[in-house]
Amino acid sequence: MALPRARARGWVKAAAAAQRRRPAEDAGGPASPAPGSPRAALYVHWPYCEKRCSYCSFNKYIPRGVDEAALRRCLVTEAQTLLRLSGVRRVESVFFGGGTPSLASPHTVAAVLEAVAQTTHLPADSEVTLEANPTSASGSRLAAFGAAGVNRLSIGLQSLDDTELQLLGRTHSASDALQTLAEAQRLFPGRVSVDLMLGLPAQQVGPWLRQLWELLHCCDDHVSLYQLSLERGTTLFTQGALSTHNWTYWQCGQYLGVGPGAHGRFIPQGAGGHTREARIQTLEPDNWMKEVMLFGHGTRRRMPLSELELLEEVLAMGLRTDVGITHQHWQQFEPQLTLWDLFGASKEVKDLQEQGLLLLDHRGLRCSWEGLAVLDSLLLSLLSLLQEAWQQRTPSSVPRG
Repeated sequence: MALPRARARGWVKAAAAAQRRRPAEDAGGPASPAPGSPRAALYVHWPYCEKRCSYCSFNKYIPRGVDEAALRRCLVTEAQTLLRLSGVRRVESVFFGGGTPSLASPHTVAAVLEAVAQTTHLPADSEVTLEANPTSASGSRLAAFGAAGVNRLSIGLQSLDDTELQLLGRTHSASDALQTLAEAQRLFPGRVSVDLMLGLPAQQVGPWLRQLWELLHCCDDHVSLYQLSLERGTTLFTQGALSTHNWTYWQCGQYLGVGPGAHGRFIPQGAGGHTREARIQTLEPDNWMKEVMLFGHGTRRRMPLSELELLEEVLAMGLRTDVGITHQHWQQFEPQLTLWDLFGASKEVKDLQEQGLLLLDHRGLRCSWEGLAVLDSLLLSLLSLLQEAWQQRTPSSVPRG
């Protein structure tokens, strides 16, 4: 599939110009997306890695004779198909995740971005993030990704201790990590995110805090702290500049997942749909590519979300942020049953407020810093209250177990 080169260069030039005049990011974060909004985020999954890290359970494969040109065509086709199916008219962020997308060719990134720009409106100042590992992210390669349209990097450092890196199965050293970080900051000033793990076997608090301070000294744009766990629901904390793409997740905006094993949540308005769906693409790359070539996309599972399920997601995701859930944001999803209706008279909520774990006021509902540390336990009570209120309002409905 040949792409019009002139247009691709034009979008990249416009994006580069927009980055030069980009103002400092709004401390309040991007606007909250409405549930049926014609705008969305786009996630693109690159399923290959040099090796599988010891802790990783993501959908990834070791490349053996990968036909990248064919994979590129399928990513382009599925992106266009899902954009048309969703009826989305504006993509505000694109996130290339994996796997290790820095192993992909910059041409693949450019081809996907061009396809998005052809299918819908992709503003020149859209956030375009690429996940990168130090061993596949030399300065020249990062510059090539920047020329392809990437304007933000998420670097999987994980640790600044060589022994811990070996335990995790990482292929880079602490020195490699710091060198890649320096190159990233030079090429993408103010637009670099780094990952750091905690809770490793035999890890001590003091040495880990020294790693954190060293990392903050080098990069305070956006730091994600991940607790090492093979269970679902790994704790995520963010500091510094907000990610537009992640904010869409936390605010339950629409997002489309393109690529093997990618997840998405959107209303398929382009096909006449009116209900938000959770979608999962076929996991295995070869099977996914066959389905894309046959049907235009590789969606393996479609799960319509009930109104209650959507509200549960709004509650669970929104409380993971320090902003929490504002009254205005909640009303976009549920205009009749307010946060005050749900939680204002609850003794459990009052107890949590007295313990300093939860706040419910004119701003909305949110956790304190102490409450964020035990959010999963708080959600048990809050989700139960939501389900009870929903059942009372719609007595014929069957409550979820």
